[in-house]
Parts: sequence; structure tokens; C-alpha cells
Amino acid sequence: MSRVVLVSNRVLDLRKAAQAGGVAVALAYVTRTRQSLWFGWSGEIKPAEEAGAIQQAGRQITVPLSTTEHERYYLGYSNSVLWPVFHNRLDLAQFESGFFEQYIGVNRRLASLLAPMLRPDDIVWVHDYHLIPLAVELRHLGVANRIGFYLHIPFPPWQTFIAIPEHRELARCLAAYDLVGLQTKSDVSNLIDYLANGVMGSVTPDGRIRVFDRLVTVASFPIGIDVSDFARGARDVALVQGRGMRRIVGVDRLDYTKGLPQKFKAFGRLLEAYPQYRRQVVLTQIAPPTREDVEAYSGIRQQLESLAGSINGHFGELDWVPIHYIHRSTPRRRLTAIYRSSRIALVTPLRDGMNLVAKEYVAAQDPGDPGVLILSRFAGAAEELEQALIINPYDIYATADVIRSALEMSLEERRARHSALLGVIEKHDIAAWCQSFLAALTRVPAGDDAGTLNPSEAITRALEKLSQSVRAQQVPEKGRKRPLTSTYSW
Repeated sequence: MSRVVLVSNRVLDLRKAAQAGGVAVALAYVTRTRQSLWFGWSGEIKPAEEAGAIQQAGRQITVPLSTTEHERYYLGYSNSVLWPVFHNRLDLAQFESGFFEQYIGVNRRLASLLAPMLRPDDIVWVHDYHLIPLAVELRHLGVANRIGFYLHIPFPPWQTFIAIPEHRELARCLAAYDLVGLQTKSDVSNLIDYLANGVMGSVTPDGRIRVFDRLVTVASFPIGIDVSDFARGARDVALVQGRGMRRIVGVDRLDYTKGLPQKFKAFGRLLEAYPQYRRQVVLTQIAPPTREDVEAYSGIRQQLESLAGSINGHFGELDWVPIHYIHRSTPRRRLTAIYRSSRIALVTPLRDGMNLVAKEYVAAQDPGDPGVLILSRFAGAAEELEQALIINPYDIYATADVIRSALEMSLEERRARHSALLGVIEKHDIAAWCQSFLAALTRVPAGDDAGTLNPSEAITRALEKLSQSVRAQQVPEKGRKRPLTSTYSW
């Protein structure tokens, strides 16, 4: 069996797996079940002269970033340009001069370090938006292996993506992969629309996309979870105030894409419109910090603290606090118990690639007395989890009414919905995701006309043009804040 070489922005310290989630847990699963090598950033930031140091621990190989690389590749282009654009937030994107050059530069450096480690029969699996150019740089170094790319976040409508000044260069980078995997059918449709409308790509009779003299396959592979990992928990009633109190749980990174202000407002509306639920229900929101050095995140914590304080101050009693707002990470084992003891999971992203919390919550439930999943229609998981209560998180009043329906739902209906949801999650678990992507990558014919593509030269020419044109563009002033304000009041 061929070795799978995983490449991701961050490499998980397996000793800290209990604290991790998302992409890291999925890739850790691959390393446990396949002959593999896992390569990427160690999470360390070092002086430029030390950034080339390679560290190896078993099948994991990591490198640090320099301060400049961290600021411009990670905080800059990856999380201040690509992240907001891919989540359809052009208002938060900062097309700052110099970010793209560093983004390409880091990918070029990583490719130069990885290429000598590759064996001829290795399958290379690159993960997420930080590393879109990696394949093009590997091809430039003569790597002919099959290379697949998986995007864990949503792909935006093509009209949004073309707002990126370098969108054609990013498309050229994607063309260097043999297989591009996305979370949902909607994401696949958006990417194909972009390739057709943005860079004049065309669909071939065998279903692949011809773009920049390359053939690439695009398909959806919804990521799953290890269901058994969440099915062994026990109820944890210790966190609920008072006998008979029902908990609504939310677990989200503190990110502007997660719809947290909308969630708090909907819960406040529930207490306002249906006073019978006061002293009967609490909202436990776990929101660990993320990307605190990125400008667009500066106001979200303050906004949530203000909303929680407003709602708690208006409705709270000495022995009842409506919102438990926890701004720190929680171990996954602890989360399993919290999920199992919560009557409702309220998952409200404004845009999300998948949202594994929704699946984790379902897997953790007691089949005899399960809770109810309320899920945003803008989460990728909504495409699979049709038996959840699907909401529009922007509609605060309707969301409050759905919460009420979930609180009043009969045991028979809760069991029926849970059984259907669990069946989907078990069928499309993390093992199925891994196997289906790698099998598809193995089957895909190698992209032809590869010799006509000299991507690094094309990107170099584009960078030369960028250095001239970007200076002429009006960009946000450095240090300008974009606080997320609230008009929420009682």
C-alpha cells in the first residue's frame, strides 16, 4: 500500500489530541490507520535564520515559521484575505500589498523541504486554504506523484472569489492538483462555476475540468467523525443549575463566521417572548479564542460579553444565570459528557464548511432519551443532516420559535429524528471520508499536458505585476478597526 503524505498548515501534537478538534483530529486519524507521513508547520515562530530547521518525531515532520512569514502568510493572506473571502465576507478582506508574495514564498519553501522526502509511489494529500499553491511548487520541482487537495472551509460563489486580485494565480495553483475535494455539492458547484466563468475552464466528457492545460477532478467528500469516540460518554448534570433545568449547548471557536451574536439574541428573544422558560433553561456557550491577532476578530469577544451581560442582567436571578459564556478550550472527553447532558445543540454558523460539532452532538446522545439538533442552513452539515431542525440564523425571531419547538418536542419525535441523523453520521464517518477521497485520488487519471504548465514562472510574472498594480489600489489603512457592533436591546 502506498504511503500517504499529509500536508497541513499545522501538525497536531498527538499527545494533546484530547484538546484538539476539526482538521487536526481528522488527520491524526489518517496517521493512525495508514502508512503515512505528516508534514507542516510546528506552530513555532522563530527568527528567519532558524526558520529552516526541520524537526522529526516519528512520522511527523515539522518546520517553524519566521516572524514575517507568520504575519504575512498566516495572519495576512491566509486569514485576512482567503478566510473572509471564502466565507463570503468581502467587507473584512484586507488585500494588503506583500501578503500574496509571502503566501507563495512559504508554500515554495515548504515544497522545497518536502520534495526530497517523497518516494515515487507516495500519494500526497494537501489540506486547506493555507496551502493552495503547494502542488504547483512541487510540480515545478519535478514531483510527478498524484497530489490531492482538500478544502475544509466553504468555497464562495464565483462572483465573490474573483474579487481576490490574485484569483487567476490561485486557479492556476488548483489546476496543478489531480483531485480537488470539497465538503458539499454546493461548494463543488461554486468552484466549477468559478473555473468556467472566471478562468474559462471547461468540463470534459469524463467529468473532469480542463483549465490552464491541465485536467483536474472536482468532487465532494463530506468529512465525518469517529462516531465511537463520542458514543461512550455519560450525562454530566453538575453544570446545570437546579433540578429539572434543561441546557442548550453551543461549541464554537470565537469567530465572526459562527453566528454567535445571532445565537445569543435568539436565546434572549426566547426568554422575552416565552417567559415560562425563564429559570427552566440555560445556554452554555463554549467559545475558545482563535486568531486573536487578526484585525477582524478584535470586536467579537467584546460584543459577546456585552450581549451575555445584557441578557443575564435583564433576566437572571440570584440562583439562575441564563447564559454560561466560557471563553476557553474544553477537552473533547469533557465535551462528550456536556453534549450528552444537553437537551438542545444550537449550531448557528453564518457560513461553515461542515461543522463537526453538529455531528459530535448527535453521536454523543443517549438513543433512549436524545437531545435535539438545531442547525443553520448555512453549515455544510445541513446538506446531510436533514432531520435536524434547520434554521436561518439571521432570523432571530424564527430561531427563538424553533428553540421553543425543540424544548417541547415529544420523546417519540426526538428518538425518530436522532435515529435518522445517527444513521447518516455512521454511514459517512471519518473512515468513509478518508477511504473515499484516497480511492478517488488513486482512480483519477493523472492530469495530462503537465509538461506545458510552468506554474512558478506564471506566478512569478503575476507577482511582478502585483507589486506594481497593488500599490495603486486603495487598501484599508493599517490599524483601522472594524468592530462588530450590536444594536441588541430590551
